[in-house]
Amino acid sequence: MDRNTIVAAALGLLEGLTEFIPVSSTGHVLLAGHFLGFDSPGRAFEVLIQLGAIMAILGVYAGRLWRIFASAPHDPRARRFILAVALAFLPAVVIGVLAHRIIKEVLFETPVLIAVMLILGGVVLLFVDRMATRPRHFSAEDFPLPMALKIGFIQCLAMIPGVSRSGATIVGALLLGADKRSAAEFSFFLSMPTMLGAFVYDLFKNRDMLDAAATGNIVLGFACAFLAALVVVRGLLNYVSTYGYGLFAWWRIVVGAVVLLALYAGG
Repeated sequence: MDRNTIVAAALGLLEGLTEFIPVSSTGHVLLAGHFLGFDSPGRAFEVLIQLGAIMAILGVYAGRLWRIFASAPHDPRARRFILAVALAFLPAVVIGVLAHRIIKEVLFETPVLIAVMLILGGVVLLFVDRMATRPRHFSAEDFPLPMALKIGFIQCLAMIPGVSRSGATIVGALLLGADKRSAAEFSFFLSMPTMLGAFVYDLFKNRDMLDAAATGNIVLGFACAFLAALVVVRGLLNYVSTYGYGLFAWWRIVVGAVVLLALYAGG
């Protein structure tokens, strides 16, 4: 097993561990890959392995998803929830397609920006987590449609690596009146179409750049991300319901600061 394969497995584990917590999985994987000298054609690896984490959450929520879709023909609540997730997904489709080149060729290649966004996002998350709010929404399935669309626009901030897709959607939901558990849960559901769409589009855009070695690394990273994400998803909701998001905020700040110091020291 060569070094690049070992690094691919490690990055896959890192992706799975961080995808659903508000610390920016893409930011962590990009920074780790930068310092480890990992070569990713078109930065496809960092996007495509995210599907492993999504498959994990599909497995965990399979029963609930089946109930929602099976009851949709005769249950207005189920239909409204499906529409809410679709509305929240829509802004990412439009902005993601229009800004794809800038995201991959500029933002993904700027470690300093990623580190700064980790720190700023940590400060915002810490502030929001400590706010004395009175939640009005306690179930992800009951978020109003305008609220879901607003969360969708807020999610687009995560196209800047280091912001965190889950962090943006969770903070947005909290500010719009959700409690901590339902905010995380809506983020879970929204991640499914968002990351599946990113996977399909990025695979299409990079189809000519993926040789056998790159494809093998992606498959390995995908599998490791799937296994790691299974562990995180099963325990995260209970954790944030009890302890909130403070730990993740401080993690972001510390990691961002360490990365800036390392970049400065390395010139």
